[in-house]
Amino acid sequence: MGKIVLVTGGARSGKSGFAESLFSGTKEVVYIATAKIYDEEMKQRVELHRKSRPSEWITYEGNYNIKNAVVDKKNYILDCITVFTSNIMFDITKDCEIISPEKQREVENTIMTEIKSLIDKIKAIDGNIVMVTNEVGYSIVPENHLARVYRDIIGRINQKIAKLSTEVYLVTCGIPRRIK
Repeated sequence: MGKIVLVTGGARSGKSGFAESLFSGTKEVVYIATAKIYDEEMKQRVELHRKSRPSEWITYEGNYNIKNAVVDKKNYILDCITVFTSNIMFDITKDCEIISPEKQREVENTIMTEIKSLIDKIKAIDGNIVMVTNEVGYSIVPENHLARVYRDIIGRINQKIAKLSTEVYLVTCGIPRRIK
């Protein structure tokens, strides 16, 4: 049976590097990248990420139908759930000033449907997946409604994914600790 691994931590804590190290020396990896390039800074960040990965790894970019990233390879990295969540959240709520509990459930259900479909397809081939996410609940309560809703949604999503995972790691200051 393959592994389902969740890697969490704060911004710039070393999560992605640790996630990638779990497949160190493995050539057959599909990297599912969820970032959208909106400006020059994001373009540079994405380019740095691409250059840091082994050239043999396949990159799949997207936020919907991510199960389509599953090909004839056994190893997958989804980086990152936090960006994935914000992209889908903004797609669904772009015209909302106040995001109702019903809309929040719609966002969560959409995200979990995508992730569950991906995990199920990887399980079907006895593959492995490492998912990266941010822990956003350690700071102060955000001042604005949108930020509070986002924090709450990603917190609930992370809990659901952790329950599905066989291993969970918390990365702090570049130091990973297995917590499940």
